[in-house]
Amino acid sequence: MSQDIKSVAVIGGGTMGSGIAAACAAAGCDVLILEANEGFAAAAKGRVETLAADDAEKALFRDKVAVGTMDKDVGRIAACDWICEAVIESLPAKKAVLAAIEPVRRDGSIVTTNTSGIPLSAIVAGEPERLRRDMLVTHFFNPVRVMRLLEIVTGPETRADAREKLGGFLRGGLKKGLVTAKDTPNFIGNRIGLYFILSGLHLGAKHRAAGTSIDRIDALLGAPVGFPGTALYGLVDLIGLDVVASIAKNLAETLPEGDAGRPTASLPAAEAAMLARGQLGRKSGGGFYRMRKAADGSKLKEVFDPEAGGGAGSWGPSTKIKLDGTSAALETVFFADDADGALVRDVLGGTLLYAADLVPQISDDIVNVDRAMRWGFAWAKGPFELIDRIGAQRLIDWLGREGRPLPHMLAVLQKAGAARFYDGDRYLGTDGALHPVPAE
Repeated sequence: MSQDIKSVAVIGGGTMGSGIAAACAAAGCDVLILEANEGFAAAAKGRVETLAADDAEKALFRDKVAVGTMDKDVGRIAACDWICEAVIESLPAKKAVLAAIEPVRRDGSIVTTNTSGIPLSAIVAGEPERLRRDMLVTHFFNPVRVMRLLEIVTGPETRADAREKLGGFLRGGLKKGLVTAKDTPNFIGNRIGLYFILSGLHLGAKHRAAGTSIDRIDALLGAPVGFPGTALYGLVDLIGLDVVASIAKNLAETLPEGDAGRPTASLPAAEAAMLARGQLGRKSGGGFYRMRKAADGSKLKEVFDPEAGGGAGSWGPSTKIKLDGTSAALETVFFADDADGALVRDVLGGTLLYAADLVPQISDDIVNVDRAMRWGFAWAKGPFELIDRIGAQRLIDWLGREGRPLPHMLAVLQKAGAARFYDGDRYLGTDGALHPVPAE
């Protein structure tokens, strides 16, 4: 079925669009990139060539990738099996693209929108029935050729064969790990990943005030829990405070009333001040961390203390933290009666409980959630796998002592009398029964 997609049109040749085009060309497809004008089109062509792995692939891209403009060349999409809209995250811009392509695309062609959070229901609202039946969300993660995760969202009218045909190509041709998400705000990966980031920034301010340094917070949220070395603050530096602020604004506008993510869907005061002065992260030369060259030519890593100097902040040497004792492993630090344990319970524990309450709201099963976080955020284990590692019953007992309610999936687990979410090659479903883990 991966061979059913042989020609692809990508509308918008920016970072995401050029990445999608390069991946499709590398898979042997003929690719057409359409841009707003000829200058943008030429830039998109060059951008795709920079993504080639070697000279042979660069030659392949020159042969397989054509460019044009929406005004002059939109009719050429009639020959394409899949049309992927990859313009800016703006509903009006996406609707304008659909209005331009719908009259000229052929029957049976598949249309997707590459969006990180605009609901499919909003995008197809008022569109012709033919388009609603042929349309899906394909949420690629950046960089497209590196990241395995690809979230798929279908609407109530989407043809099953369109989902199957495209899914076969994305899995077999592009070698992506597909995750089926529901049409909810920010889908799966960003819904949980940004909760970790935003709640972590708010809680981090509290723990910094109590004496835990940024270096230590990142150490605790790194190796012991199986997260990448970027942990929390390093991850914000990688993404950029401006991007985090933009996503937070979107979440504040779209999260359901009563959602646990709403209170932290904004930057805390210290981070807002950093954003205001352009201290965004790696893209600006420094955010929470920066690299400086010492007098002897060696590199010196520095960390920013946002609260120093009466709130103006100051830079100082970053300290490599060596965790030992109970702090060195998740199973012990999570329940430790000290500052390290409190930090891990607040930030990681809060994220795991949030995820456990979102099934089946954002996904029909826990497997898609775990894969989204492993493939999209490089977690060694997904939220439900981490709960199994901590001990689901220990977590339930702790919540009971704290007088806190059980998130939905923990309540399902308790009612089913299960000890874990995963039992070998089976997982606990929302019905309380064990089901085979689907192949990746």
